[in-house]
Amino acid sequence: MSALPTLHGKVVLITGAASGIGLSCAQSFAKQGARVIITDLNEAALEAARQLVLAAGAPSCLTYVCDVSNEASVSACATRVQSDVGALDVLVNNAGIYYLGGFMETSLEMWQRMFQVNLMGIVLMCRAFLPAMKAAGGARRIVNIGSLASFLGAPNITAYTASKHAVLGLSDVLAMELAAERSPVGITRVCPGIINTPLLAGKTVGTNITQRQLLQQQEYYRTHGCTPDVVANGVVKAVQRGDDYCFVGPKAKMGFWGTRLSRKLAHAMSITESTQSGYLDAP
Repeated sequence: MSALPTLHGKVVLITGAASGIGLSCAQSFAKQGARVIITDLNEAALEAARQLVLAAGAPSCLTYVCDVSNEASVSACATRVQSDVGALDVLVNNAGIYYLGGFMETSLEMWQRMFQVNLMGIVLMCRAFLPAMKAAGGARRIVNIGSLASFLGAPNITAYTASKHAVLGLSDVLAMELAAERSPVGITRVCPGIINTPLLAGKTVGTNITQRQLLQQQEYYRTHGCTPDVVANGVVKAVQRGDDYCFVGPKAKMGFWGTRLSRKLAHAMSITESTQSGYLDAP
């Protein structure tokens, strides 16, 4: 059992932590007295985030600019982190990108970028940090942030959905391998539902997406979604309990169990819901 009921003094690294769910996770771990490390591509935003994390109660907060999609960048980050603080107690793979556009309106370049960040970013981070975590011994945890789209997608997010399905599959099998070797390192799969985050403010969309859809989707997430701190609090509790799965936020549990009951019915409901949430343009 790789539960971490006490997080005071534990070393926690969160990727994509300059804003949104990542920043909220950093603040929530800080409130538990964890020693926080935050990474992101945006160096200026990292410094602002660092001040917020320290204000939340972290005894320390280190920042590193890291591109999770780049092997050399991840390797350099891991070398510096392990030199500065040693093995991680908790790794939160949060960094991700989003794209709204039909299958044919999603370029191959966007497909590759989506998988490079959302999936390979987790692969690279785990490969860089897991060996030291295993060697250090004791209960430790890797948290992989998936999505409602990890098991139930929606029209016009084919690349995003495929990448998040892959995150769940990767996490499941990695957890099996760690369990088979009786490693004290556990995996928590986090599947947030409707969350109002800066991820939705992206300006790059498919040519089939209208301005009305964008505004409708932003309004839907604002009025029907929850804030990132709800996810962050769920992540902290899952780490403390050693939970394998964390379904948090509106629609998350309903979507998961709906696909277990009937994938056909769940898909039909997703299509219907998509006209209200902006994934499909209302007639």
